[in-house]
Amino acid sequence: MMPEAGAPPQRRHKRKLRKKRSTGARAVPAWQALPLAAWVHAHLRWAEVSRLAPMSLVMRERGLARFVAWAHERGLRDPHELTRPVLEAYQRHLYLARSQRNGPRSGPSGGQPLSLRTQQQLIGALRGWCKWLTRDGHIPANPAADLELPRMPRSLPRVLLSVEQVGELMSQPDVEGLTGLRERAMLELLYGTGMRRSELMNLQLGDLDLIRGTVFIRQGKGRRDRYVPMGASALHWLQRYCAEVRPMLTDQVQDSASKWTVFLTDYGEPFEQNRLSGMVAGHLRRIGIEHGSCHALRHACATHMLEAGAELRFIQVLLGHADLSTTQIYTHVAIGKLMQVHAATHPGAQGLHKGLQRAIDGAHRAEVPADAAEALAAVLARDGEDVDEHVGAAAVDAVKRR
Repeated sequence: MMPEAGAPPQRRHKRKLRKKRSTGARAVPAWQALPLAAWVHAHLRWAEVSRLAPMSLVMRERGLARFVAWAHERGLRDPHELTRPVLEAYQRHLYLARSQRNGPRSGPSGGQPLSLRTQQQLIGALRGWCKWLTRDGHIPANPAADLELPRMPRSLPRVLLSVEQVGELMSQPDVEGLTGLRERAMLELLYGTGMRRSELMNLQLGDLDLIRGTVFIRQGKGRRDRYVPMGASALHWLQRYCAEVRPMLTDQVQDSASKWTVFLTDYGEPFEQNRLSGMVAGHLRRIGIEHGSCHALRHACATHMLEAGAELRFIQVLLGHADLSTTQIYTHVAIGKLMQVHAATHPGAQGLHKGLQRAIDGAHRAEVPADAAEALAAVLARDGEDVDEHVGAAAVDAVKRR
C-alpha cells in the first residue's frame, strides 16, 4: 500500500541486538571426495602459503570445485588426462552453461548465461592450477598454456548516482536507531573515500585517524596499501558510530580478533559480502534505483570529483587503481564536465550556446536580438520538437513573434 502524498516517510522498526543462534557443523562439499580434489587441495595450500589474497583464494577454490565436478562426470580421474581439447570442451561448457538465478534473460532451460567476468574467473582459476601442476611435476606440459580468456569489454558503470540522489540515499537510514546510525556511517564512508566493499568489511580500528580524518586501507586489491581522506560528513557519522553504537556491539563479540573490526553486525561479527551489499541495495531501491550496490557509491565518488575539477591522477590514488587506464573509465561518464568544456571551447557550440543564452536573457526583458532569435529558431526547426525546458517559454514566444 503506497503512502499518501505529503505523508511523512515510513520508518522501519528499530532492530534490537540479539544473540546469534548456534548452528551445526557444515556438511563437507561433495566435490572434495572426488579423485582430482587431492591435487586441488595441495594447490590451494600452496597458494595460501604464497600469500594469495583471501578473496582470490575463495574464488579459485570455487572455480576449481566446478571443474573437478565437471571432469568427474566425464570420467577424468588423474591430471595426466587433462589435455587442451578437454579444457576447450570445458570452456565451451561454460559458454553454454546457465546460472541458477532466473531473470529477464533466462532461456528455456532456466537461468541466465554466465557473464563474461564469471567465465574469465573460472577459466583463470583453471589456468593457475594447471600451471602449478606443471611446475611441481605432476604433468609433463601445461595444457592451459595457450588457453585464451574471454575478452572483457570496457563497459561503463551501470548506475551513476547524481549528487542529489546521494543526498537522498544518505537520508534513508533511521539514525535514531542502532542499525540506522551504523548504516549511515557505512554509506558515508563508502561515498566519502570511494573504497571497495571488501576494504570496508576489513577495516580495523587502528586504520582510522579520527583526528586528521583519514583512513589507512590496508592490503587492498593487489595487496596495495593507501591513505585516503574520508571527508567531514563521513568523519562526523563515523565518530558518532564509534561513540554511540560500536561499544554495544562489542559485547556480542565471540572471536577476540573481531574486536578490532570497525563495523560489526548485531551478532558482533564482521559483515559478510552479501549482507553488506543487501543493505546498500535496499536503500537504493527505496530511492528508485533498481540496480547497483556498494560499487555505485564508489562510481559516484570518482565521477563527482572528476566533474568538480579533480585531476585523474588523484582519483587513481584515491581508488587504489594500479593502472591509470582503469581510472580513465570515469572520463566517459562525467558528462556534466564534458558539456561545460564542449560549450566553452568548441567553435560550433559557442555561437549556438551564446545565442540561446542571449535569447533567454532577452526574453525576460521582452527584447530578443535578431541573431539570438535566429539561433533559437534554427534549433527548433532542426530538432522538430519543443525546446528544452531550461529555455524559457517567453523566449520561444519572442522568437515566433519576430
